[in-house]
Amino acid sequence: MPDNSSSRPSGFDRRAFMAGAAGSALVPMTARAAAQDPRAPAAQDPSAPVDVTLHVNGKDRRLRIDARTTVLDALREHMGLTGSKKGCDHGQCGACTVLIGDRRVVSCLTLALAAEGQEITTIEGLATDDRLHPMQQAFVDNDAFQCGYCTPGQIMSAIACVKEGHAGSEADIREYMSGNICRCAAYPNIVAAVKQAAPEISKG
Repeated sequence: MPDNSSSRPSGFDRRAFMAGAAGSALVPMTARAAAQDPRAPAAQDPSAPVDVTLHVNGKDRRLRIDARTTVLDALREHMGLTGSKKGCDHGQCGACTVLIGDRRVVSCLTLALAAEGQEITTIEGLATDDRLHPMQQAFVDNDAFQCGYCTPGQIMSAIACVKEGHAGSEADIREYMSGNICRCAAYPNIVAAVKQAAPEISKG
């Protein structure tokens, strides 16, 4: 009996495969040609510097920065305001806390461009002349710090805690200050400092 296996259709069609491969090869070439179309709008380079004006501690600061620069890096690297600390750089420790408006924010996760036009207050902007802010004085009076690394963020957060109306009890203070980590465990002294400063800040 003659062997007709050579005349049977195979499961693999070489001609169809080659035609499909040739068509697929044209796709990136077409896409590349479209991307090089001079009529198409040019994509903006995200690393290109941009101009921004930040209102920090009552003064306008004009900067030319990478659009991805955070408030923390703008303060530390471009303005020399190193009071706000870079702790975890993930918004989890609170060491970089500043006030934007009356709201406390972790500046390591806040883009500088997003803060343009708003009042930014850092630890450097609290004291007036030679007089400490009531919360700064309370931290000194109650020895509410040890190594001091987290202290600027603790103080900024504590001021907001009082202004938000969350300093009525020790339990509230602990709850609403829980986003600020003190690795030296000075928490009882921090609570005492917030309690001391709260009446004067609320009054003002």
